[in-house]
Amino acid sequence: MSSLIGFREQSFLDKISILNEVSMGKDIADLDPLLDLFQNPLGDTSVDYMVVSALNGVLSSDESSAVKLLESENDKLKVLCIRSCGEFKFKTAVPVLSVLAEQTDDTDLLFELLTSLSKIGGEYALDIFRANITNEDDLVASMSIEVAGELKDEKSVESLITIVKCNNEDANYEVCDLTTWKAVEALTSIGCESSLNFIVENLHHRNPTVRRVVTDCLTELGAKTVPYLRKVITPEADKDDMILAANVLGFIGDKSGLEILMDALDKEYSTDSSVKYAIYEAIGNIGTMKGVISLIDGLDNDDELITLAVINGLDRLVNPGVIKKMVEMVSKGGSKAGKIIRAVVTAKALNIFEGLYNEGKIGRFMMNAVVASKDFEVHEAFRGKLAEIGGEVADADIARLPETVEAGSKKALAVDDSKSMLALYRSILTNIGFEPSIAENGQEAYSFAEQGDKFDIVITDMNMPVMDGMELVSKLRMTDGFETTPIIMVTTESEVSQLELAKKTGVTDFITKPFTPDQLKAKIEEYVS
Repeated sequence: MSSLIGFREQSFLDKISILNEVSMGKDIADLDPLLDLFQNPLGDTSVDYMVVSALNGVLSSDESSAVKLLESENDKLKVLCIRSCGEFKFKTAVPVLSVLAEQTDDTDLLFELLTSLSKIGGEYALDIFRANITNEDDLVASMSIEVAGELKDEKSVESLITIVKCNNEDANYEVCDLTTWKAVEALTSIGCESSLNFIVENLHHRNPTVRRVVTDCLTELGAKTVPYLRKVITPEADKDDMILAANVLGFIGDKSGLEILMDALDKEYSTDSSVKYAIYEAIGNIGTMKGVISLIDGLDNDDELITLAVINGLDRLVNPGVIKKMVEMVSKGGSKAGKIIRAVVTAKALNIFEGLYNEGKIGRFMMNAVVASKDFEVHEAFRGKLAEIGGEVADADIARLPETVEAGSKKALAVDDSKSMLALYRSILTNIGFEPSIAENGQEAYSFAEQGDKFDIVITDMNMPVMDGMELVSKLRMTDGFETTPIIMVTTESEVSQLELAKKTGVTDFITKPFTPDQLKAKIEEYVS
C-alpha cells in the first residue's frame, strides 16, 4: 500500500515528511499516486518540487516504467523521464530516445534527448549525433560535436572540417562561433591523421580566437602533435605559420620538437627575425642541454630581441661551458658585448649574472648596467642574488643599488605570452618614465581593468593563449575608462584582413615585429606625451 493515500489532506509539514520518506524508499507502489500529484499539482511550490524529487527517486528503481513513460502525452512528464533515463543510464531507453530524437522538430526537446543519450553512452546512438553535427541550433550541434570528439568518431571528421572551413570564409571569419570552437576541439580529440593535418594547417586561421583554440588544443595534445608541426616548419612555409608552429613546440616542451627547431636554424629555413625569435624562444622553453649549442650561436645575432630570447633560454641551462663561451664573447667588447650585458639585466638572468660576476671587468660592466636600470624590480632581483653571492664586493655592490626608484608619472599595461617580450617592455617603459603593469595573456590583463586600474597606454600582442589580443581589446573598449585609451597592438601578421579586424575591435595603432626599442618608444610617444 502506498504511503501517499490521503496525501492531499495532510498538513504542510506532514506532506514534506511523507515525500522525503517516499523519495528515500523508492517504492514502486508509490508511482501512480506520484504521477497523479505530478500531473495535477497542489499549487504549493515547495510541495510540488518535492513531488518531482520523489518521482525521480522512484523511477530510479523502476527502469521499465521510466522507459514506458517516455511515450507520455504529458510533455513535462516526458521531459522528466528523459532526464531520469539519462541520469540513471537506462540502456533500454536508447531505442525510444533515438526514435524521439529522429522524429522531433522541437530543438529544446532534441537537446534534452541528446543530453540523455550522451549520459547513457553516446556510442549507442552515434548515428543520431552524427546527423545533428550540422544542426542549425548551436547548442544541439555543439552537443553532437562534443560526443563525436569524445568517441573519436572518424566518420564525423569531414563534417567537422566543413564547419571550420566555413568559419574561415570572407563572410564569417570575424566571429568564432560556438560550433567552430567545439569542432576544433573534437578534431584534435579524434586525433586521426586527416584531422590533425587539418588542424595544423589552420594554425593561422583568419579568426584569432580559432587560432588560440587551435594552439591550446595542440599544446594539450602534446608530443603526438610534433610530427604534424614538422610539416609546417619548412623552407617553403608561410612566415606566420612557422611562428605559430614554433610557439606550439615551445609550449609543448617535448624533446622531439627540438630537432625540428634546430634544423630550421641550421638550414636557415627563414631569414625573418620574427621567425628566428620564435624558434630561439621555443628552444629555450624546451630547455634541454642539446639546445644550448643553438642558443649560444644565437648570441651572434644582431637583433636585440633575439638576444633577449637566447639569454632567457640560456639562464635555465647555464653551466661552466656556457659561462666560458659568454666570457669569450663579452671580452671582445664592442656593441655585441653591450647587447649581451643589457639582455642579462633586462631578462633578470640571475644564473648567468652569478657566473659572470667574478669575471673582472665583465662583472663591473654588468653591475653598472644593473645600477643604471630605472626598473625597481631589476634592482630587487639582483639585490637578492648579490646577497646570495656574499662577500665584501657583493656587499659594496648592494650598497650601490638605490633603495627606491621614483614611480613613473604615467601608467602602461603590457601584455604578451613571451617572457622576453615582457622583459623588453618593462625596460623600455621604465626608461621613458612609465610605471608598467605586466600580464601574460588577455585574461590576466583584463583583471587589471576589472579591479579599476587605469592606464595611459596599453601594449598588447595579438596571438596569445587563454585570451588573445583581439578579445582583450574588444573587452577593454566596452569597459569604463578605456573607451579612448591608446592601444598599440604588436604583431607579426602580414595579412591585411587581420589588421583590419584588429582596427574594428578598437586597436589604435600597430607596431610590427621585429622592432627596436627606439621604434617602440617613438610609437608610444605619438600617443602619450
